[in-house]
Amino acid sequence: MSQTDPIADMLAIIRNALERGRSEVSIPYSRMKEAIARIMKQEGYIEDYSVEQDNKQGILKIKLKYLGKYRPVIRGLKKVSKPGRRVYCTRDEIPRVLDGMGIAIISTSRGILSDREAEKLGVGGEVICYIW
Repeated sequence: MSQTDPIADMLAIIRNALERGRSEVSIPYSRMKEAIARIMKQEGYIEDYSVEQDNKQGILKIKLKYLGKYRPVIRGLKKVSKPGRRVYCTRDEIPRVLDGMGIAIISTSRGILSDREAEKLGVGGEVICYIW
């Protein structure tokens, strides 16, 4: 795991678990990761998530969601903003992922929001990732 980009690590852990058909993943906790998990649950991409204490930073457990037995609901995850190249959008340029079939997660002045929420509130920010 790289210390430079914990969100990219989180997405890689989820991607690898989906490829292996795992039902749950454990990720080192951070408030930003929890906010991303909250949006993923809200938008129906994951079953649920919980935070467990471990005498360190805590663990974020994410219960993955499948259609039938083997088809993951999440088709793809893409990190957009990277430590070396931050990507921002204004409220007028909020990205549409696969023509609205996916979501963009954006870090705004109002917190971590989905593209729909950011549009509703009329705020832009740093584009963290796409999920479809």
